[in-house]
Amino acid sequence: MSTQIDTKAKPKTYTQEEAFEASSAYFKGDELAARVWINKYALKDSDGNLYESTPNDMHTRIAKELARIESRYSNPLSETEIFDLIKDFKYIVPQGSPMAGIGNPYQIASLSNCFVIGNNGESDSYGGIMKIDQEQVQLMKRRGGVGHDLSHIRPKSSPVKNSALTSTGIVPFMERYSNSTREVAQDGRRGALMLSVSINHPDSEDFIDAKLEQGKVTGANVSVRIDDEFMKAVKSNSEYVQKYPIFSETPKFSKTIEATRIWKKIVHNAWKSAEPGILFWDTIINESVPDCYADLGYKTVSTNPCGEIPLCPYDSCRLLAINLFSYVEDPFTPEAKFNFELFKKHIHAAQRMMDDIIDLELEKIDAILAKIDADPEQDEVKATERNLWLNIQKKAEEGRRTGIGITAEGDMLAALGIRYGSEEGNN
Repeated sequence: MSTQIDTKAKPKTYTQEEAFEASSAYFKGDELAARVWINKYALKDSDGNLYESTPNDMHTRIAKELARIESRYSNPLSETEIFDLIKDFKYIVPQGSPMAGIGNPYQIASLSNCFVIGNNGESDSYGGIMKIDQEQVQLMKRRGGVGHDLSHIRPKSSPVKNSALTSTGIVPFMERYSNSTREVAQDGRRGALMLSVSINHPDSEDFIDAKLEQGKVTGANVSVRIDDEFMKAVKSNSEYVQKYPIFSETPKFSKTIEATRIWKKIVHNAWKSAEPGILFWDTIINESVPDCYADLGYKTVSTNPCGEIPLCPYDSCRLLAINLFSYVEDPFTPEAKFNFELFKKHIHAAQRMMDDIIDLELEKIDAILAKIDADPEQDEVKATERNLWLNIQKKAEEGRRTGIGITAEGDMLAALGIRYGSEEGNN
């Protein structure tokens, strides 16, 4: 009688202490960096087992998966080439969700850092408002940050055909969405939410003031969409007409305000509480390539939680950053120079890697949809979540949105002997 031996080795696991010791050494004694990496990005399962002890393990995991996708295309980048680009966070740095999710078999999560939702910005019903709330939490439980615009909600005291008779306006829904964000746990990190509203909306002043009250709207960033006409009214110290629906030629409700007074309030509140942020919306739309396809569903309606990526409903973005400091040769010396040739070469590689991550994201979305279908809840309970991911899948397949950013710009300039903010630095 023969005995069969399972030759498939179980993956090695590490204790918290072992991982902390190894990652602290990796980060040259920076214990905070080690803790952040272990808590947010190291591969782990729901039982708390750790499968990586340093970012080198993580970078190996990521390089292996990206190389798998690269092999589908001509002139593929090898696993070694990709690893050399991302190891030690030197040149190309995957951001957040890609670091945690690529090659992770233990969590069914998206690789997108941020999403925008919003019924194409046209729904002002309770059904539409609650649908956005559910979509928001469904995305956050998959590790994504979310942004959506509130300009579709009818202003305070406007008539409604239900038992309330009049609308409560924007602020109560700001609190609802904020509270939903605080309810969703994301493996050592809190959910991230951006709420925006057009300055043309009659409730925008209430929106601007909402975060001044202690304890309110603590789970969201807030930004005001500013149009050119409003800024012209500020500069000329003239009046500005707010409307609902916003910018409508036949509004159901309108209100005339002193533009300069509201502008000063925005500035004062931003000084006092660091919010609201400002989105110069006409400039955003004028410079937006996707908005050329607004009639196909790519109309920009809001931004991600940090405000740097305007998106249409159900679009999302996966992020990489280029570490600019690493391209400075002979840093902090009179001979310091920036290696533009290497930078250009790596930008090409980074864009390939970003496109690979979209393929990986589509695989993740397939897994999310399979998980939803396998869940025992009734179809009507799962409908909103399932339709959400089908919409995201469609946008990812059609638009293939990528986001390559930069980091260490200040370090780069210092290493080149250039003052940050100077004319030379800006050029």
